[in-house]
Amino acid sequence: MDAHIAATRKKFHKNLLKSVLTINSNGIPSNADKDSKLSVRIATGIAEILQFVTGERLAGQTSGSEFETITSEFIREAFLPLQHIRPGNWEIKKIGNRNRLAIAQFEQYSHLVELDKAAKINPELAAALGNDYTITPDIIIIRHLLSDDEINTPKQIVDNSVSLRTALRASNNGKPLLHASISSKWTIRSDRSQNSRAEALNLIRNRKGHLPHIVVVTAEPLPSRLASIALGTGDIDCVYHFALDELLAAVQATNAEDSLELLNIMIDGKRLKDISDLPLDLAI
Repeated sequence: MDAHIAATRKKFHKNLLKSVLTINSNGIPSNADKDSKLSVRIATGIAEILQFVTGERLAGQTSGSEFETITSEFIREAFLPLQHIRPGNWEIKKIGNRNRLAIAQFEQYSHLVELDKAAKINPELAAALGNDYTITPDIIIIRHLLSDDEINTPKQIVDNSVSLRTALRASNNGKPLLHASISSKWTIRSDRSQNSRAEALNLIRNRKGHLPHIVVVTAEPLPSRLASIALGTGDIDCVYHFALDELLAAVQATNAEDSLELLNIMIDGKRLKDISDLPLDLAI
């Protein structure tokens, strides 16, 4: 029997193969750039290892939305059973781009509502702020607050004289905590990679309190495009590939030495990991 995360990873790939991960009649994988021979070769290698089915690719936005849905399901199934490692009342939600102030419902970013109101009243303030305070994660992990009964088990930890401002205590009338912001990118183009970085920097700059995990999950096959978002530190915690072992095997099969070297730099530098690493990293 497979370990829990191994089984969940297989299910994740199976769900992708039933929907977004296909190879069309022209031999182009749905996550490949048809204008890049190397992208097509690497993506084909990954798809063959994962045992693809022939079919036409979904429209770009549909592929992205479906990848978000399947990724959120994977995180829910792989992360929630880790209560013995990371206890808590957790909730995983797919947000998408429907609400630019979606994260204002969380303790660290609740002040953004007042900031948005002020910007609407004051055009000069709006011009100065731009969109730096608007953040729309694709997938989020929420940590709900603890009641005093939960905190005081198995012995009394708090009473009405202490811990009156901590964010975790429900009796302090705060909002739920944003534990993780997950950017889901079916593929990476230069403009989209910069969107992920800008979103990460906004999360860092605009928070009050604990910084959530900030990660990117992608199915991009080209190491050079992965490097555009994975290399460097200070904004994104790490990039997680939907099939890193399969990607490595596919790149090795192409004999593209530069791409293999770049891929190994990202892996050895702990800037690129497999999707199976994500649940345990989120438990940190």
